[in-house]
Amino acid sequence: MTVIKFVQENREIVVADGANLRFKAIENGIDLYTLVGKMMNCGGYGQCGTCVVEVVEGMENLSPLTEVEKRKLKKKPENYRLACQTLVHGSVRIKTKP
Repeated sequence: MTVIKFVQENREIVVADGANLRFKAIENGIDLYTLVGKMMNCGGYGQCGTCVVEVVEGMENLSPLTEVEKRKLKKKPENYRLACQTLVHGSVRIKTKP
């Protein structure tokens, strides 16, 4: 069983192996975006960088960084990911809007 725990929202959702983090968050009513992100997000194509999340635990259970993430997150901490580019392969703890 793969569980995504959203720390700030105190919510857990069960997902299938390989689920897209952004899609599952939105599907379950988890708000990933700040005000600017709500107005300017690219819809999950990795172009805007507004769906950034902090991986608190379980980084090893996520897909490898994509080339898009390497560019967009190069000045961010190593435990930051773009939710739209991240596939979940095991349980993780996520902090939204870091």
